Formats: sequence, structure tokens, C-alpha cells
Amino acid sequence: MVFKNNYKNKNVLITGATGFKGTWLSIWLQRLGANVIGYSLEPATNPSMFNICNLEDKITNIIGDVRDYNFLLTQFQKHKPDIVFHLAAQPLVRQSYKCPIETYETNIMGTVNLLEAAKNTDSVKSVVVVTTDKCYENKEWPYGYRENDSMGGYDPYSSSKGCVELIVSAYRNSFFNERGIALSTARAGNVIGGGDWAEDRLIPDFVRAVTKDKSIRIRNPYATRPWQHVLEPLSGYLWIGALMLDNRETYSSAWNFGPKDSDVLTVEDILKSAIDVWGKGTIEIDKGDNPHEANLLKLDISKVNTYLKWRPVYTVNKALEYTIKWYEHYYVNGNKNIYEYTLRQIEDYEKEAKKQGLTWSEEND
Repeated sequence: MVFKNNYKNKNVLITGATGFKGTWLSIWLQRLGANVIGYSLEPATNPSMFNICNLEDKITNIIGDVRDYNFLLTQFQKHKPDIVFHLAAQPLVRQSYKCPIETYETNIMGTVNLLEAAKNTDSVKSVVVVTTDKCYENKEWPYGYRENDSMGGYDPYSSSKGCVELIVSAYRNSFFNERGIALSTARAGNVIGGGDWAEDRLIPDFVRAVTKDKSIRIRNPYATRPWQHVLEPLSGYLWIGALMLDNRETYSSAWNFGPKDSDVLTVEDILKSAIDVWGKGTIEIDKGDNPHEANLLKLDISKVNTYLKWRPVYTVNKALEYTIKWYEHYYVNGNKNIYEYTLRQIEDYEKEAKKQGLTWSEEND
């Protein structure tokens, strides 16, 4: 198995397991032989990848809110996780303008509750907290942000994630190091992949529009983002989680997982490529008043290249191809075999990583 075989028979708790990334991560961890425990709210979209893949019957699924510390701690102590991936969040910039209190409560205090629960559960050995490329103080400069650059955030969502980074650092220094628990943060860019139906995300908005023969409306056509397939950051999360089990001191840190510089594209460019792959679609510019969003944002991934031997597997065009193939399969076949089709995409990704000689993809008996 890949990832040093470190997930086989491990109890792995994922907050936010009913979300887009959480569902992909749950399926991949099942493939790796882990006992997956999900702690999440009900799926936020309809359809949702979690439901159409019937994960309710495939993992231990707990409906709970990370803001409820007592219930969260009870589930930690009941299920005794070895490894924790914290993905639960209010993840949308525009939603954070509408609901700042909910955003801060969920993203900041939800993380504090998660860390407290992990700290007070003897079984926990490794924790990966997922944040975002938007945690950095955005200076609109043309080079990628490095892990030691300043935290910041113009909007409530981005600033909440900057706060999470500071909180994790404080918990690592104040509590986790002395308890021997590994703790890292993972910062990723804009992910694409099949099964995402969230509002105010580019590819889901594109899919909704093209399947209804409508134009896709975009707010900031020249905004530049680090686009990557969802399996790219997930491979990074899984790799750092596996490495921390063997060497807490070396790998407990902050890590950027992003695409190559050549795959940092504008919103308009990524949509034009999506239209080419799907074979139809039109673009319409929304010229109304919209809340502030960053125009130029990308990550420096030198640290993960050097210390983790991690790098992206797919080009942005390959990522789009796999994303749109997934949606086409769903809209043609519905729920039929969608779980198996998702597994095949994970298998294809693993095979390509092995072909490229990436360390995390090596077989370990």
C-alpha cells in the first residue's frame, strides 16, 4: 500500500467528512485499509457526493457540530482515533461576509475544540489541520507565499483561517509537543474535482450552468488562482499524516500544497479550458457590485518539494479532464457505480504518481 502503509487498520477521524474534500478523503482512506470515523454536519448540498456514494453505510458517520465541545470529546474518547484530519469549516469567502459570526465560531472555536479533544484523548498520535492559501496576508505580489510569510486575511473567512494557523502553532508549542502528539497545518489552493456542488465555486457553478444550457456568470475573470485536482492536496495531507507517525519532530509544521506555477491560471482561462473539455458552454461577466476577493494568489511549494519529496501529479488540463469525466459519468448514470468510478479515479492517480516516481506512492509491504 502507498503512504508507507501507515493507515492500514488505523482509526482515522475526519471532521467535515460529509463535505466534498472530506468525502474524497474518506473513500481514499477506506482504500488504504483505515477505519474511518466521520464527524460532520449533514451534507450541505443536494446532491452531495457523500450521499450519492452511499458513505453513510461505508464509514462510521457521526452527525455533530465542531462547536459542540462536549459531544466532540465524547466521540473522540468513544472511537479512540489514532489520526485526525480536521476539515470541518465554513469554507466560502462570500458566505463569510453574510455570516461572519458563524464563520468565526466554526473556523476558530471549532478548531480550538478539535485540538482540545485531541489533546485529551490518549489514542491520538497525529493531527492534520486543513486551512487554505487565503490564510496569508495578501499583498498581491507575483510570487508564491511561503510557509513563514505573515498570516492575514481581508475577509472574515480568510482572516479566520489565519487565526487557525496561529492557534495551531500555539497548541503545538504549549501542549502537543510535551504530549508527543504530532500536529501540522496544510494550506492548499483552489481544488477542483467531481462531486462538488457548493455554491459560489467556479467549477460547480460551471457544471450547474452547462447542464441547464445556461451561461456561466463570473465575477472576476482576471483573478488568478492556484488550481489543482482535489487528489493533489489530499495526497499531501495523507503523506504528512503518515510521516508524522514515524517522526513527529521533523514533520510537525505548516505545509503548502499547490500546483506548478504553469497551472496558476485566471478564472477566465480555467473556464475556457473547461468549456473545451466539456464541449459546450458560454461565459457571462457579472458586472454588479461584489464583495472584495483577492486578485492574485499562489503558493510556493519549495518546502514540500524539498522535505516531503511531494509534487503535483496532474497538470491543470489533466485535472479538468478527470473532473469533467466524473460529472459526465454522474449525469449519464446517476448514482449507479459512482463510488466505484471515484475509486478508479483514485487508482489512476496513484498509478500516475508511481509512474512519476513520487515517494508517497511507493509500495510498502
